[in-house]
Amino acid sequence: MVKVFSSEERAKLTQLINEGISIAQEVEDLQGGLNDTIKAVAEEMQIKPAILKKAIKTAQKATNSQQNEDHELLQDILQAVGRTE
Repeated sequence: MVKVFSSEERAKLTQLINEGISIAQEVEDLQGGLNDTIKAVAEEMQIKPAILKKAIKTAQKATNSQQNEDHELLQDILQAVGRTE
């Protein structure tokens, strides 16, 4: 089955693809810069870069976990006062 897109849909898809490509390139550039920084700090401190990367990932997960807990508490509070949708 072939999907036929309207001109409006094609315009939205074109915009999405172009923005997606741009964002993906930015992410790649930022990741490269982070890797360079990690390597430089690791060399300076005589630590394996993989250890520093793991430290960053662990810290990120802890932050996300705390945010999830905070969000759950917020939902509990809103539910307790009858302010949920």
